[in-house]
Amino acid sequence: MKALLVLLAATLLAGCESLSYYTQAIGGHFQLLASARPIDDWLADPATPADLKARLENAQRIRDFASKTLHLPDNGSYTSYADLGRRYAVWNVFAAPQFSVEPRQECFPFTGCVAYRGFFSEREAQRYAEKLRKQGYDVFVGGVLAYSTLGWFDDPLLSTFIRYPETQVARLVFHELAHQLVYAKNDTTFNESFAGTVEDEGVRRWLESQGRTAELAAFNAAQQRKREFSARIKETRERLQALYAMHLPREAMLEQKRGEFDRLRATFPGVVPAEPNNAFLVSVALYTELVPAFERLLAEAGSLDRFYARARELAQEGRAQRDAVLARAN
Repeated sequence: MKALLVLLAATLLAGCESLSYYTQAIGGHFQLLASARPIDDWLADPATPADLKARLENAQRIRDFASKTLHLPDNGSYTSYADLGRRYAVWNVFAAPQFSVEPRQECFPFTGCVAYRGFFSEREAQRYAEKLRKQGYDVFVGGVLAYSTLGWFDDPLLSTFIRYPETQVARLVFHELAHQLVYAKNDTTFNESFAGTVEDEGVRRWLESQGRTAELAAFNAAQQRKREFSARIKETRERLQALYAMHLPREAMLEQKRGEFDRLRATFPGVVPAEPNNAFLVSVALYTELVPAFERLLAEAGSLDRFYARARELAQEGRAQRDAVLARAN
């Protein structure tokens, strides 16, 4: 009930355009919750396909591992399942100025500012994206398989990801539960990089606990490729940041900008979209930029509990002090 009151208060504080956004956000979320049923109900239902039952049972084991071994929040999250009948849970709209690699901030009552705006409707997401493009922003729209309500609600397992490979399901559960554990207001990169570090460590421990050495080796190899891609994204952002600071004539700036994105696309074909832009770089950097720093903090901590405690301390500190600590670790 408290969470519902917070959401309703947000709509009352909103302007006309914001009111429309909050209405779809609240309606979309409660439709999602209304679709959820306890996993035990799905397992007991003879109409539930055998393949789905097996995946739900495995998700229960992953959820149990998250609480008992990773010491992530032990609550009602991921003890229910919802079939949404669509590919993604939400669509996030990322935006950045044409000559900047810093994200446009979207600010909301109570939760603060984040570097994207989420929609339960792809059509509404694309409509908002087009509006930002007309204002001169670089825009990138990405579908999201799951999201966290930060412990306000019991987040369910979703049809958007339940049929993905087991390691991906584990990733999502560990990542979203990590958001419930540590959250720094107005700092998306901190929050996503922390959760990304927890998900990576969690999957490694999950595979190790079952002696699945071949899958662990494949996972580690995939992680290395992910690090290489993240490093290249960071390098591209840094070069573009330096370029934009030069204040060259517009056409010269655009030409050099196109060159940077052409090289990035040629290096990672099939990974980088056909028309990458500043907003695409933002969408990647938010989830990866501080992961190396958090990995070092985890190694220094020596245990997950001490790592979580250190992350909580950083989340409560001022932004400048937090950034300084992470910069030293990065």
